[in-house]
Amino acid sequence: MIGKLVRITRASIGVPKGTLGLVIRKDEASTWKDEDGDNLPTWFVYKVLLCLPSVHRERRYLERDLEVVEV
Repeated sequence: MIGKLVRITRASIGVPKGTLGLVIRKDEASTWKDEDGDNLPTWFVYKVLLCLPSVHRERRYLERDLEVVEV
């Protein structure tokens, strides 16, 4: 997903729903273990460079909060 244009599907403080951005990095969240010591599923966090009119900034989002935009 790195290098893809995405739309933010969840509003947050300072970033309205529908904002466009460019995925610039993919990080793996720390692995959690359950009571038996088995690894739980890994989550990925994407760093997105937002396309906002006044400020260019980076924010981190989960994959479920992003929608790839076909150009």
